[in-house]
Amino acid sequence: MNFPILSSLILLPTIGALFLLFSKDKNSNTGKYVALFTSFVNFLISIYLWYLFDPSTSTFQFVENREWLKGFVNYKVGVDGISILFIILTTLITPLCIISVNNTIKVRLRDFLIAILVMESLMIGVFCSLDLVVFYLFFEAGLIPMFLIIGIWGGERRVYSAFKFFLYTLLGSVLMLVAIISIYWIAGTTDIVQLYELGIDTKYQNLLWLAFFSSFAVKTPMWPVHTWLPDAHVEAPTAGSVLLAAILLKMAGYGFIRFSLGLFPVASELFTPLVYTLSLIAIIYASLVALMQEDMKKLIAYSSVAHMGFVTLGIFTITQQGIEGSIIQMISHGLVSAALFLCVGVVYDRMHSRLIKTYGGLVSVMPKYSILFMLFTLAALGLPGTSGFIGEFLILMGAFKDNFLVAVIASFGVIFGAAYMLWLYRRVVFGNLVNKDLLKIPDLDYSEKFILWSLAIPVLFFGFYPEPLFNTIEVSVNDLIEMYNFNLNMYGPEAVSYTHLTLPTICSV
Repeated sequence: MNFPILSSLILLPTIGALFLLFSKDKNSNTGKYVALFTSFVNFLISIYLWYLFDPSTSTFQFVENREWLKGFVNYKVGVDGISILFIILTTLITPLCIISVNNTIKVRLRDFLIAILVMESLMIGVFCSLDLVVFYLFFEAGLIPMFLIIGIWGGERRVYSAFKFFLYTLLGSVLMLVAIISIYWIAGTTDIVQLYELGIDTKYQNLLWLAFFSSFAVKTPMWPVHTWLPDAHVEAPTAGSVLLAAILLKMAGYGFIRFSLGLFPVASELFTPLVYTLSLIAIIYASLVALMQEDMKKLIAYSSVAHMGFVTLGIFTITQQGIEGSIIQMISHGLVSAALFLCVGVVYDRMHSRLIKTYGGLVSVMPKYSILFMLFTLAALGLPGTSGFIGEFLILMGAFKDNFLVAVIASFGVIFGAAYMLWLYRRVVFGNLVNKDLLKIPDLDYSEKFILWSLAIPVLFFGFYPEPLFNTIEVSVNDLIEMYNFNLNMYGPEAVSYTHLTLPTICSV
């Protein structure tokens, strides 16, 4: 196929943003319709891309390679079974975010829509980049529109939260930039496919792995560099929280799979106990902190830290079940966390409060809302029949296969997850309706129903029938694991023989 479908996916939202930029009316609904049409067309193109995709091969497909920067760096994009699902997730979430601005954004609507569309372009670029420099540019450029979304349209502490988000993630990525420059001087290329084939000398891998890890750990976020996330979520507008939770966090998980495992297999083997330790702390600590929250957004933010702890744990098991489970968990969390933040946004628009104590007894005045909120709550705690169960179950299977103790400790995170999610639901939906102001609020309107059902359907569908996801990722994950094991065998066991002497031993059984 000669048509540049990936470049079209990347550029179309930006074209829509440029159209809005040069339009005269800053706050009319016309801009919203343009943005919605653009993002919806992009979603249809991504579905068509999935239809054309051949899952029987692990090679990158729809590759576009054009010379850039006098041949030192090429604009190279392509997709495999791992990246294509994240592109579809991005194109699904974006139009739902645009629809959700009905009641939330009152000023500078056009500018807000421009930021969302530019954000979509950059996020898609991250998932299909096949050059380290191009990846870095897309990865870091995404900070700018999100910084503006939080800083301009956020809550009372929006400036503090925006700067904290920006500085944390930017500082974490400086080392990754140094590492990319180092890779160019070591290997003579930044082409990811070529780097997979050439391999990187083991004497450089540890430092390079740590440099990439510093960026991905902040973006995930992993403990102890997670503190920016609750602040950013609390102050961001609903659409900003949705984009942040559903997609931006997944860029780091994708980076771990694509680069940490793909480019630095020996270093990944060495630092696996470190990742296990930090992941378990994130799962347990974030779950306990979530139990103590009185702000709904902050509770869901800490739940994201715990869920992403499961993701990093599954990735570094280096098992078929663990990596596939992590990918499915990221897709599921993207849908469920987006829905939960939208559910909070629904009641916030009516009551202008995120505090749990403001609510109680909502089932009597908002029964439709309560049913959908219950579905996403159960999906978040991993109930069988929802997409959340598939990912967590596979991750724990992979963990048991690799390290029994790690799996046992991680299993407690499932129990804690059920505790804080059910505790949240009980306090908000059940009980006596003490706050009489709640009697005045309406149930879901048509746009809110459409948004939430658009997320509920795939959560239930993939919960009962995850086969399309498995078929898409299976071959690519198998190839990744084979390449990983081949490199370890090629370099020899001595390359990682000192693993358990230099890193925490709790997770190195």
